[in-house]
Amino acid sequence: MEKPEKPIKKDENFSEWYVQAVMHSGLFDYGEVSGTLIFRPDGYYLWESIQKAVDPLFKEAGIQNVCFPLFIPKHFLEKEKEHIEGFSAEVAWVTRGGQSELEEELAVRPTSETIMYPAYSKWIRSWRDLPMRYNQWNNVVRWEFRHPTPLLRSREFLWNEGHTVFATKEEADAERDQVLGIYKNVLKEYLALEGIVGQKTDSEKFAGAEKTFSIEFIMPDGRISQGPDFHVDGQKFSKAFDITFLDKEGKRQYAYQNTFAISTRMIGIMLGMHGDDKGIIIPPRLARIQVVAVPIYSEENKAEILKYANEVREKISNDFRVFVDESDAYSPGWKFNEWERAGVPVRIEIGKKEMSSKSVTVFRRDTFAKENVETANLSIYLSKLLQEIHENLYQKSKSLIKTKIMAVGNYEKLKEAVKAGYAVKVLWCGDKECEAKIKEDTAARSSNIPFGEQENINGACVYCGKPAKYRINFGRSY
Repeated sequence: MEKPEKPIKKDENFSEWYVQAVMHSGLFDYGEVSGTLIFRPDGYYLWESIQKAVDPLFKEAGIQNVCFPLFIPKHFLEKEKEHIEGFSAEVAWVTRGGQSELEEELAVRPTSETIMYPAYSKWIRSWRDLPMRYNQWNNVVRWEFRHPTPLLRSREFLWNEGHTVFATKEEADAERDQVLGIYKNVLKEYLALEGIVGQKTDSEKFAGAEKTFSIEFIMPDGRISQGPDFHVDGQKFSKAFDITFLDKEGKRQYAYQNTFAISTRMIGIMLGMHGDDKGIIIPPRLARIQVVAVPIYSEENKAEILKYANEVREKISNDFRVFVDESDAYSPGWKFNEWERAGVPVRIEIGKKEMSSKSVTVFRRDTFAKENVETANLSIYLSKLLQEIHENLYQKSKSLIKTKIMAVGNYEKLKEAVKAGYAVKVLWCGDKECEAKIKEDTAARSSNIPFGEQENINGACVYCGKPAKYRINFGRSY
């Protein structure tokens, strides 16, 4: 890991701090193509852990994994008009194979509806074939933007994409809360993140969907970032791709469909949310190394200190993911700094004093607190400590929602708040023109219409003054 020349404070310039903290963590590196990212072992472990948390819950719900091709024939991509219009600027095309021009251009998968649904059309014949609930874990490419940000805005990213088919609208609609509940649970229990669940506006919904629901996050600089989403596709794709079935009365019907996803953007949101001026902080349940032991020795006592450090590791390794840093290349102080930048939740310092007292000095990354702990009690202590670290990170995430969203009642206050680095909660009439004007004037886009906040709406739209229909959040985004 290269040391940054000029460390940047998180609360002074979040954007620059974020890139520096993430790219100096040792978890990632830049790819050779702009907007692409290399996941090094500890970085990819984060994504593997998210997969391992989400996937069993999908399977328990009856969602099965499949794998479809990366390349999509152009005529497939063009079948659903609204869908292709929404993605036209983002598609990367393959026009040659070896030395030969292709007869038909192939899209590099921006999302998989148009390569999966021709197969669905063949496989689904009657109501007995439904529901069909498939998911794939893959990578996708989206090319439209000019200024990538590691993880938060990448040209290639990893995600899950669920594609489900139902016989009735009621069955399809019931899936929303189940899937969003899975995502919300994993975000809380593994990433220590609290998000805002709600519905996207028609202007911000997924291309081709009837409705889009999302979990949105307020970053420390007041910008919004979208996390997992769920799209109600209705019969749009089933009509475009002829996904029909014979119902129990023998009548041919179009199916109802949903799609949903969580991506590696969540890692960026997590690291940006939890990190501090020292660098990133990884929640304990996601960290490949939960506890790093740093021996402190001289040439005279090196052998016995290392022996003691490894005895400590053996004592706790059944309960925690532990690594002993035995490297001779750097001083203990240098190692402390590097492990803090790497975001390891807990550090154990082991020197002559600790060895003599059969103890260790425990350092917690989130608060920098230190405590001497006897090895006889170490496992119990660490178990409690890691839970405390997780809860502390989660509560800080929750508090950002309260401190970084400002409720405002008039348009001038909205503009002032956005300029000052806040997201805003406002009343809105539901008119696309008002939404577009707010975005044009402030560069703030609508986030979502939060669940649980739509009762007793009594007031005027913040932009046009007409009677309001919704409470909605706006903010600048990545």
